[in-house]
Amino acid sequence: MVDWTHAGGTVLAAFLASLVEFVEALTIVLAVGTVRGWRPALLGTGAGMVLLLLLIAGLGPLIAAVPITWLQLSVGVLLLLFGLRLLKKAILRAGGIIPLHDEDAAYAEETRSLRTSGRSRGLWDTIAVTTAFKAVVLEGMEVEFIVVAMGATAGLLLPAAAGAGVALLGVVLLGLALHRPLARVPENTLKLVVGVMLAAFGVFWVAEGAGLPWPGGDLALPALALGFLGVALAMAALLRRSATSTLRERRA
Repeated sequence: MVDWTHAGGTVLAAFLASLVEFVEALTIVLAVGTVRGWRPALLGTGAGMVLLLLLIAGLGPLIAAVPITWLQLSVGVLLLLFGLRLLKKAILRAGGIIPLHDEDAAYAEETRSLRTSGRSRGLWDTIAVTTAFKAVVLEGMEVEFIVVAMGATAGLLLPAAAGAGVALLGVVLLGLALHRPLARVPENTLKLVVGVMLAAFGVFWVAEGAGLPWPGGDLALPALALGFLGVALAMAALLRRSATSTLRERRA
């Protein structure tokens, strides 16, 4: 039986992380459908979903055979690295070092690229199908990794999958209703939050896998998340201040 009362953090982390990836995949699929037609866009999306389901079916028995301590240690390291990668980008964007991610701009760039690509003859548009397929598979594999990592190490695979499923359903419904990128989703803020949560879970499970007990048990997770968030916000503020000072010096 799943203890849903202790699964809130896992569900939330899986939902937010999946939401970010699904929004990015939706942007590309919408661009393919708008420029090249909805038939190849849906064919590529469907083929990508089938491949992802096959990967999930194959991963289940393999994960069950791995000792839980090894799983916690290896997945913890991967989650930590993945979370730190997201945090790095979020900090650089918040600090003004690199531009903020813009789904409208990404959609416009993708549509320009698709318009300039040669069309395939006949009913099969290889470029369109391949573009939609790659978008779904690449973003979906990241979602699968997060769901499996968040769920398998704590015995909460069903809650993690539920969080990802709700994110997928929400993005699909909004995409069908709006037929445009979800540019109003605060993706840069979401990536900061997701990076904080994944890094916190990663550190927590690395210690668990190494046999090091946490004071307070699961209550250490919010403390770790707050620590990562505080460091990230402080670094972003320092970068903004440094960028402002550099700009003033150039003007002077």
